[in-house]
Formats: sequence, structure tokens, C-alpha cells
Amino acid sequence: MAFSFFRSLFFTFLLTIEIQEQSSDRNEQEGDRVKYLPEQPIVNFNHYAGYVSLKPDKDKALFYWFFEAENDPSQKPLVLWLTGGPGCSSVSFGATQEIGPFLVDQEKHLKLNEFSWNKVANIIFLESPIGVGFSYTNNTKDLDELGDQVVASDNYDFLLGWFRRFPNFRTNEFYIVAESYGGHYAPQLADLIHEGNKKGPYINLKGFMMGNAVINDITDFKGIYDFALGHTIISKEVYDGITGDCDLTKERQTNDCIMNLARFLKAYSDIDMFNIYSPICFRDNNKTVPKKPIVTRHDLTQDVHWNILPLSGYDFCPDDHVIEYFNRKDVQRAIHANVTNLSYPYTLCSTVIEKWNDSPTTMLPLIKKLLGIGLRIWMYSGDTDGRVPVLSTRYSLEEMKLNVTEGWRAWFSGGQVGGWVEEYDGGLTFASIRGAGHQAPAHKPQQALFLFSHFLSSRPLPSSRF
Repeated sequence: MAFSFFRSLFFTFLLTIEIQEQSSDRNEQEGDRVKYLPEQPIVNFNHYAGYVSLKPDKDKALFYWFFEAENDPSQKPLVLWLTGGPGCSSVSFGATQEIGPFLVDQEKHLKLNEFSWNKVANIIFLESPIGVGFSYTNNTKDLDELGDQVVASDNYDFLLGWFRRFPNFRTNEFYIVAESYGGHYAPQLADLIHEGNKKGPYINLKGFMMGNAVINDITDFKGIYDFALGHTIISKEVYDGITGDCDLTKERQTNDCIMNLARFLKAYSDIDMFNIYSPICFRDNNKTVPKKPIVTRHDLTQDVHWNILPLSGYDFCPDDHVIEYFNRKDVQRAIHANVTNLSYPYTLCSTVIEKWNDSPTTMLPLIKKLLGIGLRIWMYSGDTDGRVPVLSTRYSLEEMKLNVTEGWRAWFSGGQVGGWVEEYDGGLTFASIRGAGHQAPAHKPQQALFLFSHFLSSRPLPSSRF
């Protein structure tokens, strides 16, 4: 009798703790709701922003901005967006220049994005890793430990914390969408989720999509040179010099290789490598604005400063107004950001990440593993991107030796060719987006939303105009 009483008391105690924790989570969720955002137009959906501490190390916290779907969010999929770099902001790029509901215009006002992806899904934009955007650490040594493994682990811990705060979305279908170096982020995070689901808590992961993604070093680089030759950017002499004299599996190269790589770099110095047909940005005194070198995984060689070609190609003129907007104190207060008063200003790509400790040369075996467990995997490429060209992804897919179930064909959106597509065994689809650069949704927003909607519903892209 006494045992039964104490057992009942014990379970009552546990239930009380669980109720208190759920109440605390609901309070945190409501505390993150953005109630007034400067320059924001009126909308009919909720959005939330704030920090999720990474347990057990509460010195680290990742910043997120979450937009509910415009209609019926409880029934719509949940999507995590990750911008690459490594070291660039999902809020500044994904949210406010590509797929989010609010775009920052040149007057530093917010305007509605007609082709926002929250028309069909709930979207989380995550500032990852620490040191990016408003995400922070109180221990600077954490920045020296960054690499693929740490980032995947931190992103997974973020999701566990986010779902505790938003348990109402726990059963929604969950997808990851990543851009550029996100070709490393997405499959590594998906793998952690898959392994974590075996012991819980469960995340309802259904698949991931990657845009102009870095997935296999050798074929990524081969595609760069072939694309440049095919688009008349480099001469056949330079191309033959690179392919004949360079061994990209080695750190040290011959003098002839170095000379031809330098000529290759010079050929791109007058155009935007990330969107080869776009005009170059001009600013004060008609001077072009150079790309800002950021941390890359490694130099192509020790002899050539290959890191002047970062994995995040973003034109700084259109970005000026975004930087100014997010450095406003009233904006930061509205989205519950910069609560630790960071010692550096908000930037689009991190200025405090100086090294990257681990980066596998290929993601292909992991992608094949994830296909094998039944995840839906789509890749897309803006076909005017010279940094991670459509050819790079085609060559990488050839390395995977998958059976083609639907050969290369045109797909249509709005009666026009949106791009070309090929489908493979196991649920992998590869699509190009015609006329888009590295940030494909920024250049072709209607086609990108159309493709994304078909990815979520697992419907083939249309093969006819009407």
C-alpha cells in the first residue's frame, strides 16, 4: 500500500515537471513571436525569431527566423533552409534576398515576395555555424573547432531544442534545403537525424534538396573548367594547360599549372563568376565592387590563392541595404537578435570564422546511403553559375552510377522552359533552372518556387508547355 502511494506520488511529480516544461516551452515560443518589425507590410501569418542554446554547452546559441506558412501551417511541411559559405547568413541571403516572405529593397524597406516559399511550407532560416549573422559563442575557442562535424552536430542540437519550443510542428513532414556549401550541410545533418531517430526524439524527415551544391571536389573542379571553356570565358590553350598540367588531387602543382590557373582567374576578374551574364555591380566613382574572400574548406593548391573564389558568390551592391537594415538596433530588438551585444557588426558572411577543420572531399557515398533509406533527394542548378556549375553536378551524379529512369528533358513553368531535368532510381531528381545563377531563387523566383512545390509533393516536373 505504501509502495503504491509513493509510486503514484513519483509519477505525479514527473507529470508536474513535464507540464511545467511544456508551459515554459510555450512561453518561449510566444516570447519569440515577432510582433512589430520596422518597415514590415501587413501579413496574415505569424513569424518568430530568437536563439536556441546548444546543450549541454550553453555558451553557444544559434539564431533562427521562422515563418509559418501563409495558410493552414499545421498541415504544411516544415523546411529548414541553410545558406552555405561556409560562413554566410541564411537570414540575409535565403530569407531576405531569395525565398523568404520579406525582401529588403534599396530603400531599406521590406516588400512582400510574390514567390515566397512560405506559400507552400513553414520555413526556418538558421544562422549556422556560430559566428555567422547573430549566432554566437561566449568562448572564442569554439570558433577554432569549426568544421563539418561540429556544424552538423550543432545543427542537430538546434533542431532538438527548436522542436521542444515548437512541439506543435513535431509531426509535420520535415525537409532540409541547402545552397552551395550546403551540399555538405544537408546530407550530414540528414544522416544525424536518421541515426538519432533510432533512439529518439523522432524528427519526421522525408528528404532534402540542394542548390548549386558542393558535393564532390574532383568533379566540382572539372565542371568549373569545362563550363568556362564551353561559355568562351577561357581559351582552349588555358583549358588544355589546366587539364594537362594540373593534378587536382595534389597540394603542390607545377609552374605551368600555376600559370594557367592564374590565367583562368584573370579571365573571371571582369565578370561575376556566380552569374556570368549579369552586369557587374558599380558603386562609388564607377569602381567595381570586388568579391569578399571568406573562409573556404581549403585552397586548391598551396601555390595559388584559390580562396579568392569563395563558395558564396554574392554581389555586394545589392547587399548594402540588407547589411544596413540588420544593423539597425530597432530591427535587432524586433527579432530578438544580438542579445549579447556582439563586438562586431552584423555582416552577410562571417568575419570571425578563420579556419575550417574538416571537410570530406566527397558527399557521394553519404548521398547514396540516404537514398538507400528512402529519403527524397532533389538537386537543382542555376545554369549561369560558374562557381558550382551545372556540369559539376552532372559529373558528380555520373560518379554515383545511378540508373536513369527518366532521361534529360525540358521542364516547363508558365508555358516556358524552366530548365532541364533527369530522374534516377531511388528518388533522386536533378533539375537545372534556366537563366539562374548561384542564388537561383533570387534570379528566377517563379521557377524556383514551382520546382520547390513539386519537390515537396514528389510530383515530376511538367514535360509540356500546357
